[in-house]
Amino acid sequence: MIQQSETFRGYGKIGALNAQTAVECRFGQEVGTVLSVNATASLTGAESGNGEVRYFGKAHFSIVYEDAEKHVCRAEKGVEFTAVAKDERCYPALTPRACVSVENVSVRREGASVYVAALLGADINLYGEQSFEYLTGGELVLKREPSVLIVAHLCGGAAETEDEFETEFIGDVLQHSEAVNITDLVCETGTLKVEGEINLGILALKADGGLVSFERLVPFNLELPCDAASFGCGAEARVNVLSATIHADTDETKGKCRISAEFTLSAEGCVYEELAVDTATDAFSQTNEISLTFGSAECGGAGSISRVTERISGKCALSSPVDFSDVLQAVTLQRAEANLVRGDDGTRVEGVVLATLLVLGTDGAHRGIEISLPFSVPVNAENCTVGVLVCGTSARQKQEGEIDADATLKITLCEKKTVHAKFVVSAEEGAALPGNDSAVSVYIPRAGDGLWELAKSLKKSPEEVSASNPDIEFPVKEGQRVIVYRKKTLHG
Repeated sequence: MIQQSETFRGYGKIGALNAQTAVECRFGQEVGTVLSVNATASLTGAESGNGEVRYFGKAHFSIVYEDAEKHVCRAEKGVEFTAVAKDERCYPALTPRACVSVENVSVRREGASVYVAALLGADINLYGEQSFEYLTGGELVLKREPSVLIVAHLCGGAAETEDEFETEFIGDVLQHSEAVNITDLVCETGTLKVEGEINLGILALKADGGLVSFERLVPFNLELPCDAASFGCGAEARVNVLSATIHADTDETKGKCRISAEFTLSAEGCVYEELAVDTATDAFSQTNEISLTFGSAECGGAGSISRVTERISGKCALSSPVDFSDVLQAVTLQRAEANLVRGDDGTRVEGVVLATLLVLGTDGAHRGIEISLPFSVPVNAENCTVGVLVCGTSARQKQEGEIDADATLKITLCEKKTVHAKFVVSAEEGAALPGNDSAVSVYIPRAGDGLWELAKSLKKSPEEVSASNPDIEFPVKEGQRVIVYRKKTLHG
């Protein structure tokens, strides 16, 4: 039995993996009481090997602390790191796309030194060639249908953006943090456009020695070249702040300060193209019984983006107690941890807002208190990745020992899209079908049968069945009759 096959080859996302690694940094004896700690991490590269992905980069630590004389000071250090994510699916030809985030930060003192440790979580997407064979022809009657498959096209780029704004007079910038929120992804001809905003948070020292925090939303636009991009394509992207430079110019006479911020951004994007491949989803032989072997393919991509903005409030959990003798000065390093949760009442984004509350005690010493505010926001989404940008966080002590907080959540939901295809790979020939010497046969099909099901039952091509029964509409109704004509050969 003659069979014809073709091979599909496409580049796509073949899997994802997660890993964790710890990075530690030491500060000297000048550090007294640590008030706030900010840790960030950026990757310089990632490579796939046999059974693993090796990724490397740099972690940056900045701390605000009070020294022995109760002066508020700052210090920064960077540490390079290398880590390995194990997975048996990995091999050298794969392209890993990794994103590293800080999941937890801890501080400990050993002797005269202070050690700051960060737990880094890595989310790694694996891209590579996908291929499979499928039956296309031969001595068989095929049911041909388009199988929708998704192929990936990687792209990337870098850009710079800046902003300038005015604040009340400050003495010095102690610490700054940046959080990125992607608000839209648009594919145009040859370009993936990425829109978003950077939430710049600044902790500053006032002229009187007090602390103050403020923030600024800075919009950005990136255009990533991609030859395969066109209107209607799905896409996903990750944007990181590689560097941020903050300048503060003060005007004591006006009591104002002009802040200028410069950002260097790095973006990695992926455009997903949907292809319709003409495969055989079923087959039969007109002369023999056959046994079919089926194959399948699963491809991942991205769909639409939706956004939800919600203002939340409530009582916070505290890492250490407060009372009315404490003066609340600043809220800094606001961030969120969140997941998409499905329940009987629908889908919700549930998580917790985290921040550092800086207070001044009656003894003139500052303290940093970690606060956490849980939230649950209903959303109209199913299979999505979740990004939450926290802004506008404020705290107050209405009742002694309790902190009430408010925050605005900007939630971005990126739809994850998966398509499945099933197709005939090959056929094995079996016993010959019994012959039928009748010139005409009448067949009563099952109600609801379509043309293919009827043709397969009769072992006739769909074209032959239609030609013999031009008045039949499909699917067939109960009681309908199908006539089959057979050509007779005369032997003389």
